This record gives sequence, C-alpha cells and structure tokens, in this order.
Amino acid sequence: VQLQASGGGLVQSGGSLRLSCAASGHTFNVMAWFRQAPGKEREFVAAVGWSAGSPVYADFVKGRFTISRDKSQNTVWLQMNSLKPEDTAVYYCAARAATVLHRTTTAYNYWGQGTQVTVSS
Repeated sequence: VQLQASGGGLVQSGGSLRLSCAASGHTFNVMAWFRQAPGKEREFVAAVGWSAGSPVYADFVKGRFTISRDKSQNTVWLQMNSLKPEDTAVYYCAARAATVLHRTTTAYNYWGQGTQVTVSS
C-alpha cells in the first residue's frame, strides 16, 4: 500500500495550487489531507469518503480549499485557492479503511510522504 503525494510548490499570496495523492494497493473508504508547519503539530485540513455525506474541512480552509476524489483513479485532490503565508507547511495525504470521516491523525493508518507548500507574502 502506498500513497504518493505531489503538486506542492512556491506560490505568492492569493495564488492557487492543486495537490494530488494517488493510492496504490488498496481502495480506501476515507482519504484526507493534513499539514504540518515548522515547529507545529500536524493538523487536519480536509477529508472525503465514498459514503453519503459531504467532505469535512478545518475551519481555517473553508471556502478556500476543496477536496475531491476519483474512485476509478484511486486519487484524491486538494484544490487550494486564495493561499496565505500561514498556509505554508508540508501537506500529507492520509487514508483509512473505515468509513467515518475523522479529523485526528491517529485515526489514519496510511500516510504519504508529504509535499511542501510555500506561500510568499
């Protein structure tokens, strides 16, 4: 089982980036994005599942970020708009087999390697 994240980079404040995470070896019920800034704990960004119900987002990204996934490609994306310098972090995709959307790192069994997002002011 492997999660391969990509799409990070350097962008100016107000710009956009689209992160992707391709899963191989297993189709997970829930996939999510977390982020970790230097000196801070890893924090929840967004999660999406195959079951009925809307994706969930952290309050600080509502209206700016959109998570989506394609089951046929076993891939999840994070479209990030109106980026701010405080969004600078390493972004990690995560996955879990259970169906409930969770916001805690301990709920996720599988993690990608992370992709750096840097937003300049």
